[in-house]
Amino acid sequence: MEERLQELANLMEGELYSDQMMRTLYATDASAYREMPLAVALPRSEADIRHLIEFALANKTSLIPRTAGTSLAGQVVGAGIVVDVSKHFTNILEVNAIEQWVRVQPGVIRDELNIFLKPLGLYFGPETSTANRAMIGGMVGNNSCGSNSLIYHSTREHTLEVHGFLSDGTKTSFKALSFDDFIAKCNLQSLEGEVYRQVRTILGDYNNQEEIRAQFPKPSINRRNTGYAIDLLLETDPFTVGGDQFNFCKLICGSEGTLFFMTEIKVHVDKLPTRPTGLLCVHFETLDQALRANLIALEHKPLVSELMDHYILECTASNLEQRHNRFFVEGTPEAILIVEYEGENEEDIRTKVTAVETAMRNAGVGYYFPVIFGSDRKKVWDLRKAGLGLLSNMPGDEKPVAVIEDTAVAVEDLPAYIAEFNTILAKYGLYSVHYAHAATGELHLRPILNLKTEEGNRLFREIALEIAKLVKKFKGSLSGEHGDGRLRGEFIPYMIGDRNYQLLKDIKQKWDPQCIFNPGKIVDSPAMNTFLRYEPGAVRKTLKTVFRYPGQDILGHAEQCNGSGDCRKSELSGGTMCPSYMASRNEKDTTRARANILREFLTHSTKDNPFDHPEIKEIMDLCLSCKGCKIECPSSVDMAKMKADFLQQYHDVHGVPLRSRMIGNVDKMMGLMAYVPSFYNWSVQNPIVGKLAKRMIGFATDRTLPLLGKVPLRKWFLNRDKPSRKENELKGTVYFFCDEFTNYNDLEIGQKSVLLLEKLGYEVLLIPHEPSGRALLSKGLLRDAKKLADKNVKIFSSRLSADTPLLAVEPSAILTFRDEYVDLVSPELEADARRIAPHAMLIEEFLVREYEQGNISPEVFDESERHILLHTHCQQKAWKLQGYTESVLKIMKGARVKVIPSGCCGMAGSFGYEREHYDLSMQVGNLVLFPAVNRKEEQEIVIAPGTSCRHQIKDGTGVSAVHPIEVLYQALV
Repeated sequence: MEERLQELANLMEGELYSDQMMRTLYATDASAYREMPLAVALPRSEADIRHLIEFALANKTSLIPRTAGTSLAGQVVGAGIVVDVSKHFTNILEVNAIEQWVRVQPGVIRDELNIFLKPLGLYFGPETSTANRAMIGGMVGNNSCGSNSLIYHSTREHTLEVHGFLSDGTKTSFKALSFDDFIAKCNLQSLEGEVYRQVRTILGDYNNQEEIRAQFPKPSINRRNTGYAIDLLLETDPFTVGGDQFNFCKLICGSEGTLFFMTEIKVHVDKLPTRPTGLLCVHFETLDQALRANLIALEHKPLVSELMDHYILECTASNLEQRHNRFFVEGTPEAILIVEYEGENEEDIRTKVTAVETAMRNAGVGYYFPVIFGSDRKKVWDLRKAGLGLLSNMPGDEKPVAVIEDTAVAVEDLPAYIAEFNTILAKYGLYSVHYAHAATGELHLRPILNLKTEEGNRLFREIALEIAKLVKKFKGSLSGEHGDGRLRGEFIPYMIGDRNYQLLKDIKQKWDPQCIFNPGKIVDSPAMNTFLRYEPGAVRKTLKTVFRYPGQDILGHAEQCNGSGDCRKSELSGGTMCPSYMASRNEKDTTRARANILREFLTHSTKDNPFDHPEIKEIMDLCLSCKGCKIECPSSVDMAKMKADFLQQYHDVHGVPLRSRMIGNVDKMMGLMAYVPSFYNWSVQNPIVGKLAKRMIGFATDRTLPLLGKVPLRKWFLNRDKPSRKENELKGTVYFFCDEFTNYNDLEIGQKSVLLLEKLGYEVLLIPHEPSGRALLSKGLLRDAKKLADKNVKIFSSRLSADTPLLAVEPSAILTFRDEYVDLVSPELEADARRIAPHAMLIEEFLVREYEQGNISPEVFDESERHILLHTHCQQKAWKLQGYTESVLKIMKGARVKVIPSGCCGMAGSFGYEREHYDLSMQVGNLVLFPAVNRKEEQEIVIAPGTSCRHQIKDGTGVSAVHPIEVLYQALV
């Protein structure tokens, strides 16, 4: 087979991989399932798709179409060739603003489509919680809906045409047909003609019609993804008088790639909403109150009504990103209903929500009714959308499992359905989280199970069967938007009856007689508790690492990644995670891929050291350790931390490379060079000597190297004339952390920081301490870093408090106290490390605090107009501290600050210096940062707190960025 795969690879314009690493990365999606594929294809053209179909037919294998891989029911897991169209089939092909449609390839991201459409006043409505990486092809395959489905319904209602290939390799298209066109299609002597003739026979049969109408979900349930949508086709002309025109798109939507391979999709788009909206966020003491209140809210015609229960809310309280989005939460509600209303203006909206509040209070439901307007609405929706990922952020093997999470019933049945649902779970001693689409009768319900145990595996299927029976009782849909896949396919015969299920099998057989398109989904599915990520009852290895992972080990932390793919968003969506994926668009460069590879080898490796695998090293290589995942991943997967632990374990087997040793000990290297700073600076700037030195180290020759200051900052501090003040003249005392970068390279910034603090009235102490260890951490030299961490915690543990904080100018250095130190120091120092962590502060953070407390007046700065472009450091963003830099600059009355919506600059410490990483580093910079700097006005000052960021900006644009402290110091009057 390997030889035949190589022949296929030679035919394709795109890429084909059959190595273990790539197959491992595509063995899972966002579900609980895992199956190793034969190969992974990244086609570039329709010719590649045809070659793949021909190969599958000739070699009795299958094709699994895949976009972002965020499926929750195992739709893109299988033993054949995974065909990932997310990299190359990404073009918006045509738009017609007058007729309100757009034609796209399946790899177009939903949110990016709307960015494109916005200037035209158009909008593609269906919105999944994964909309910033979910692709139109996947949305068609799963018939995705979203929180706004009350207004926009599902993807099916928007899909006008699909183009692509039938299973025999015939290229064709499907669209709405008149009666005459339908008959003409039936007369074709081809596979296309056969599928039209078959559907005419099936749906033209009176007995079939009666059985379909009797067994399929209630027509009032808009969210209906149970099986193939023959119930909806039945309601079209020529089978129902007065019905819509027949369109096979209704069948293909929700078919999960089992019938047809799409290469183009034409979708209807709406006019962009322009009326203002407000959110009524009603707090409830019980879940039942919330469900009954939902019916009241719907009487007042909202756009959206979404529910979050207390389990979700508790998860958000411990998540760095979402903690800031909880601003509207009052007390400890059992549930919150988020209801969106539109109006002519804010006053009109308030009138509407007042009527809703009055009705709810009269019904005795709800205790707090905040109304949210403006930009704060996004914070609320971000909180709601994070629910799926946050559920995985639970230490230990028990997790909220996607098993019955997609049931939909008529909205008026929802309170009774949920009451019976929870009664069933209670019988098993289980409870569930409840969240999402209350407006349309679908809550995402996830019981807490341990699928690694035999008992958990048994309950997985037993509960699924019980709830299927309950859904059938209410004539609901077992899948509302997530699809059947492997998870629910087994239960479709029960949900729609054996006769109807046989019709589905007949359709699959006619469309795909050799079963090459995504087999085992919807029909002929294997048992739903097989092919899981975890083998029930398997003995788990004990893994020793240098870092601590509270409540779990490194494998447990990697397993927090549920595959939701938040790391696949592009730079157009904003944020930092994941810079290497944003630049390359390769799945192997996602945080998800890195978690997958760790999980795979740490679970299945037979080596004494399970980290000793080149596959892990390759996947980890392009992680920039930016920490974006720590905050932006809803599951708070800290890949930088795991990468450092992996590198330490890998070094234990293979030794530490010389370059890594040199970079890790950059403070010692610079300390030696500091004796001859002029010679060093001449050498690295000399075109011949500098290039030779960079080649010897393994740095890119196009990269400049940082220069040394005339004297180290520490030496300057000790030898300078210190200001004399009486104690009662001081506003306070601070310690200054003389990090390794500021001490040797950024001398002037350090000097101005000290002088600024003193002129503002603070005593500055600089005592002997160790370097931060940031460089050691980045190179996986954790045991060496731990020694420094232990010493620094001992030095500062008795000195730091809210009144005497530790300040620094370099974010990556000072934030080691808050971040890595607490899980790195020796156990006996952990409590001290956690206690002093909040008192290790960026200087901007401290100055803003003092300003807000009235200790710093804006009058100490001149009022000169300053136009500022601001790029903040990744470590700041990982701790939600970037706002302090903007705020401290705005203390200057003349400051006009514009924040660049950039993520990682691409330098990431030594990453951007290294020869093999230089090109990617510059690609990352070119995503947002470099273009923004290149567009700057002449009078604009570029500010970047990070030393690496300033260096990257200079190398990438020729513009010299400055530290915010330099501008503040200059502005002192």
